[in-house]
Amino acid sequence: MTVPPDRGVSRRSFLKGSAVAGIATTGITAAAHATAPSKPASFGPGEHEIVLLVNGKERKVKVETRTTLLDAVRDGLDLTGAKKICDRGACGGCTMLLDGETITSCLTLAMDAVGHELQTVESLSDGDKVHPLVQNFVHCDAMQCGFCTPGMVMSSLACLQKRGKPTDAQMRHDLSGNLCRCGTYGRVMEAIQRTAVGGGK
Repeated sequence: MTVPPDRGVSRRSFLKGSAVAGIATTGITAAAHATAPSKPASFGPGEHEIVLLVNGKERKVKVETRTTLLDAVRDGLDLTGAKKICDRGACGGCTMLLDGETITSCLTLAMDAVGHELQTVESLSDGDKVHPLVQNFVHCDAMQCGFCTPGMVMSSLACLQKRGKPTDAQMRHDLSGNLCRCGTYGRVMEAIQRTAVGGGK
């Protein structure tokens, strides 16, 4: 029986079209598999070498997956400014800046810092040259025993960078995570204020 031309698609053309569509679909699926993103790297037990961007420089350090950023920086890179005091994120002595934000490095895994910009208190001095904030900590006698000072300086730096000329309430808020057993909070705030208006340059 002959199929009239006005009957639409013939059985033969339909089968041909189905075959072509199947081949095309297979090709698309294969291409999708070929361009699928690779799985993230997994790390097993033992040490692994990672690269950290610390104070503007790439530094290689060997860590375990459980190594904290504080231990990696202090023990692996010999940057001992940040202090290991409470080791549970309660005192702020280990404060560093990660992408400009304060972090407690004793609670941050070193591997989580890969690909981010890390700043430690060592970045605020270059030989005899020191950051005005550091000069003002000395000028305002904001250190006393000095054990909390590195973390306090980094929190103060973040406060200045974020707020420019912070108010008393803003300073109290930004320093609330840092404990000073010598009670020099008022002098720390004076140092921040003096830096904000250009003092100590």
